[in-house]
Amino acid sequence: MTCRISHVTVDCDQPYELSLWWEQVLDYHADPDDPNEPDHEECLLLPPGGGQGVLFIKVPEAKAVKNRLHFDLRPTDRTRDEEIEHVLGLGATFIADHRGIHGPGTGWVVLADPEGNEFCILRSDAELTA
Repeated sequence: MTCRISHVTVDCDQPYELSLWWEQVLDYHADPDDPNEPDHEECLLLPPGGGQGVLFIKVPEAKAVKNRLHFDLRPTDRTRDEEIEHVLGLGATFIADHRGIHGPGTGWVVLADPEGNEFCILRSDAELTA
């Protein structure tokens, strides 16, 4: 017997607000049959065309240490550096720059969402094949 991942859950203080922020980054959207609302303690985003979603759940404790699990995001319609600028413009916080770590054109940048959850921006598929 095997399992599949239904969704990834992100503990947070403001699930609705954080889901709106991530909606801009991922282009995921709320289920039209169960839309996210400001007073919801759980807000689900689903990818276009189906697949695993991201669920934001209100928890009483604040984030205290580095995430043990994080998103590695690969841009679909921008370069890595363009996506970094875009996400910083949405309010992400810069954490660390690992561009060039394995030579020119390699690496990633670590950012954090408005509640401090770390994630990485990798090179796009187009950059990898170039």
